[in-house]
Amino acid sequence: MNPRFPIFVMAAVLAASIVVAETNRYALLVDDVHLKVVPRTEDEQARIASVTALATDFSMAQAFEGRPAGAATVRVTPDANAFSQPSENLSFDDEMNFRVGNGLFRKIWVSSPSSTLASDGLGPIFNARSCQRCHIKDGRGHAPDGEDDTAISMFLRISVPAENAPYAINGYHATQGDPTYGEQLQDFALAGIAAEYRLEISYEEIEIALSGGEVAHLRAPTYAAADLGYGPLADGAMLSPRVAPQMIGLGLLEAIPAADILALADPDDDDNDGVSGRPNIVWSQVHDRAMLGRFGLKAGSPTVLEQSAGAFAGDIGISNPLHPNGAGECTTTQTDCINAPHGDGDDRVFEVDQEILDLVTFYSRNLAVPARRDIEDPSVLRGKEVFFDIGCVACHQPSFVTHRLEDQQAQSFQLIWPYTDMLLHDMGEGLADNRPEAVANGREWRTPPLWGIGLTQQVSGHTQFLHDGRARNLLEAILWHGGEGQAARDRVVELPVQDRAALLEFLESL
Repeated sequence: MNPRFPIFVMAAVLAASIVVAETNRYALLVDDVHLKVVPRTEDEQARIASVTALATDFSMAQAFEGRPAGAATVRVTPDANAFSQPSENLSFDDEMNFRVGNGLFRKIWVSSPSSTLASDGLGPIFNARSCQRCHIKDGRGHAPDGEDDTAISMFLRISVPAENAPYAINGYHATQGDPTYGEQLQDFALAGIAAEYRLEISYEEIEIALSGGEVAHLRAPTYAAADLGYGPLADGAMLSPRVAPQMIGLGLLEAIPAADILALADPDDDDNDGVSGRPNIVWSQVHDRAMLGRFGLKAGSPTVLEQSAGAFAGDIGISNPLHPNGAGECTTTQTDCINAPHGDGDDRVFEVDQEILDLVTFYSRNLAVPARRDIEDPSVLRGKEVFFDIGCVACHQPSFVTHRLEDQQAQSFQLIWPYTDMLLHDMGEGLADNRPEAVANGREWRTPPLWGIGLTQQVSGHTQFLHDGRARNLLEAILWHGGEGQAARDRVVELPVQDRAALLEFLESL
């Protein structure tokens, strides 16, 4: 990718407007204001360039690639708890904070009023009663399977066109929440209050012919918001299905220098490789400025803290310092919801205060990445070579070195192997949700990290992938790639059967 990416800079905040300069685009995004960074030396920069250079020898594993999270890597447990371990390099005190955060992540929230004041405030409308109910065993959620399986780890985001973008950031899309239903649809509610909807999904099977006489089948989903509890959606409502992603390695992804991510951006495809990744630029409530988007399926959130706060409010209906509404996602048109009891009275300003939010954020940052498996297996090495040869690394950047940090030793100066560039890519019409988010358009998605992907069955009990779980295995996930991923996808279709199998073995080893 061409490192000479265009640059935007935030110039100033004047009165109520935000002024963004057209020159030096992205410049202020690289200072990583959310981290306490120790600057790298020139010698360190040279060493980093060497250890993160793309592989050219596939006869053996690269040094350290068996430990994808560096010193934070943990051994693979033989059960569903493989994604629920603390980073290996946490101190004793930090591991205690991790355990407390784990308890809060698993906490089942109840309605107000309750005798358990520290646990009340649920809803009144919600998608789940705890963080763990969506991120089951800290792994991937799944699409509902049949009438008896609820959509508890999947929901629909919603937005409608607006006259003006909420922030004057170049390319920021003019959208807003639905005036009745807000920014996501909740399918559960407390007694006496109507839920917002019921998620309906239908699938059409698509047959794909592969080389060697093999055949794959894809399922193309259609989504509907059925049994709407508060009247019709607004005109032009845009819906986007979202399955809860896995939680491992988030703190390490947050610690990748923004400059290293932006150096991979090539929005105008100057190198003519057909891949034109670009960053999502989002507004940070905490830092009151534009920042690089890193988290969420479209990179719509800049930090783990802000992602966690948004999930508390939107998914569980829990108020917190960043989302102070005790009614969660209820809108003013939902009067029963607004008037219901909330858990932010008595001595509490919010249902979750800053201390609890910080502990859950700490837990989320420090969920460890398990070690790779079978990295010296000849089939895995051949699959890795195929992965490189067909161009997957144009988006799935193998490795980075994190910032050297003053106060986060578990994430500080680690060589990591997430296999993502953290950028947005046009994935074609087949995967388009046609709903923009910040700078991302309706065909773009952030490259998902691949680390831990081979443990999905063990942890989550299924192998559903992509933003909506439509892919039932890794091959189906690849075959859904379009747009910037089309060329690599077509090469997978044409691969000799043995090479295609080796590619999947490599992915299973991650």
